[in-house]
Amino acid sequence: MIELEGVPELIDPVMVAAFEGWNDAGDAASTAVAHLDREWKGEVFAALDAEDYYDFQVNRPTVWLDNGVRKITWPTTRLSVVRIGGEKPRDLVLVRGIEPSMRWRSFCNEILGFAHELGVEMVVILGALLGDTPHTRPVPVSGVTSDPDLARTMDLEETRYEGPTGIVGILQEACTHAGVPAVSLWAAVPHYVSQPPNPKATLALLNRLEDLIDLRIPLGELPEDARAWQLGVDQLASEDSEVAEYVQTLEEARDTAELPEASGEAIAREFERYLRRRDGGPGQGPGPGGPGQGPGIATEGGDTSYLRETGGGRTRPPKPEQPGPEAAPEPGPESEAGPESEAGPESAPEPPREGEGSEDGDGEE
Repeated sequence: MIELEGVPELIDPVMVAAFEGWNDAGDAASTAVAHLDREWKGEVFAALDAEDYYDFQVNRPTVWLDNGVRKITWPTTRLSVVRIGGEKPRDLVLVRGIEPSMRWRSFCNEILGFAHELGVEMVVILGALLGDTPHTRPVPVSGVTSDPDLARTMDLEETRYEGPTGIVGILQEACTHAGVPAVSLWAAVPHYVSQPPNPKATLALLNRLEDLIDLRIPLGELPEDARAWQLGVDQLASEDSEVAEYVQTLEEARDTAELPEASGEAIAREFERYLRRRDGGPGQGPGPGGPGQGPGIATEGGDTSYLRETGGGRTRPPKPEQPGPEAAPEPGPESEAGPESEAGPESAPEPPREGEGSEDGDGEE
């Protein structure tokens, strides 16, 4: 049994998790959890034993100096808690780490042990995959669950994915078997600009999370970062006629697929978000036009879309066949030396870590 000291009783806690690695294209998911931790000043209360779950030849420890004293940081997964006040107080348990190299079942059982002891009501796992989606359009965010009842009550997709998976998929299934409501949110990252960071995808995940748990999330400088990122990618694309032509092809396919979805429901959802931010709600942070929040471009997950320079790593995409319309791109990643990618969110693919190369296969996690 896990015994927690110094952790107060939490109010309606929700666990939000993200893992670097195959599930984290553009570092969008792990950056989203890091943003929550930073904005709400999370307090770390536990860390999993790195010796149990990580291959240090794959995820190497780092050495650093602290006032001339050499110290080592080991790759691991840490848990922190954030207390959120307001009219509707709610606490979050943040789980942020690296996809483990081994003993995935034990890893998930340990995470679930913490969830049980803290009285977690729901687990939300964030992921990001590489897809055939243009950077100029709203970031598609899919919400999936293995629980048919949860899918109905929260307007989520019930996962039908079959194929290789990553820790996001395994943890979601472990939650389901343990009777803990679990949801995965997947953002699609353009495969032709897969290098991190991708603040536009991070923003999409946070806005979708905000809708899911009915909690206002302070965005800080993220909308401005997202705007800068998109402008940077626009400039890179304009300098290469083949890339520009490819992006236009993706835009046409996306626009055709989404014509039926420019519905009253989508407009109402965006208007509700606007009202919530204007009037203030649980969580905090200035509303539109307030400090640190510029205007945004609505994204499919409800994000304000924008961007920062890409750091130069642009892959020239092969001239593809005209992609067919699809409501949410499912292609995922496959690393140069990594696992085969899959299709669709976990239901969705889990892209390889940055540095393993860009890809545009189907992937899942």
